[in-house]
Amino acid sequence: MHDLPPLSTIRVFDAAARHQNLSRAAEELNMTQSAVSYQIKQIEAFVGAPLFVREARGVRLTQRGEQLAPMVQAALSGLSRAFRAVSDKAHSVLTISTMQTIAGNWLAPRIGSFQMLHPEFAVRLDISSTLADFAADGIDVAVRSGRGDWPGLEQHLLFEQTFTAVASPTYLAREGRPKTPKDMLGHVLIAPSNEWWDIWFRAAGVATPITFTRPGIDVETQQMAASVALAGHGIALITPRFEAQSFAAGRLVPLFDITASSGDGYYLAYPRDQRRSRKIRLFRDWVLKEVASA
Repeated sequence: MHDLPPLSTIRVFDAAARHQNLSRAAEELNMTQSAVSYQIKQIEAFVGAPLFVREARGVRLTQRGEQLAPMVQAALSGLSRAFRAVSDKAHSVLTISTMQTIAGNWLAPRIGSFQMLHPEFAVRLDISSTLADFAADGIDVAVRSGRGDWPGLEQHLLFEQTFTAVASPTYLAREGRPKTPKDMLGHVLIAPSNEWWDIWFRAAGVATPITFTRPGIDVETQQMAASVALAGHGIALITPRFEAQSFAAGRLVPLFDITASSGDGYYLAYPRDQRRSRKIRLFRDWVLKEVASA
């Protein structure tokens, strides 16, 4: 018999340690806060020491709790992977986590060819702007932006994160086309708080920090920025690869021959201990081939 507390108390400890708040832990576990408090007392009795310090706005891990939390998270992730590895669904469904822009502008138009090659797999796209918790969220692979320095993951660079300034012919006919990059400061810029603008203007030889003379339009994603630009409402920074069809059709026009880079890239990532999974290997080979041929 393993010398372990009940699994229910371990799950409660994990949720409370992650949220640092008993109410949020209770919401995640569909329990009452009093039930969460009771389970925490149970595991503290098993350990023989307090694991949390109660504070006005939540809880804080004690030194013993900080020591225990990462080991518990790793153990639960291992259990999740073990059960997923032997389940029918784990073998028949490929779950891909990615951001809205990549999903809508690059992956979705291509994913059908993967399913035609491998009809034994169903594909599920999980759209999220946060880095996937592979075990907890049931994610097989992720396509993410960053520096490719995520611990414990195999990572393959798909393409660099580059961007250029674009507008629609409708906007340019109404507002006039800027003759120099500096002239753009007098135009309506989409997502003006995005750090990409500083990077692009520096690449264009415009001194930063920059000052806009007109209000901009704030949006949350690059896909939304492109949609606003296509509608003729302003100038956006977009990754050319994601709007190739709009360029070809003349719906978006690059304003200058200036492409900047944030230094980040778009990566395929998956847990290192899952690199021998057949469905992951097949998807990896397929997506790298798609990138090479694009």
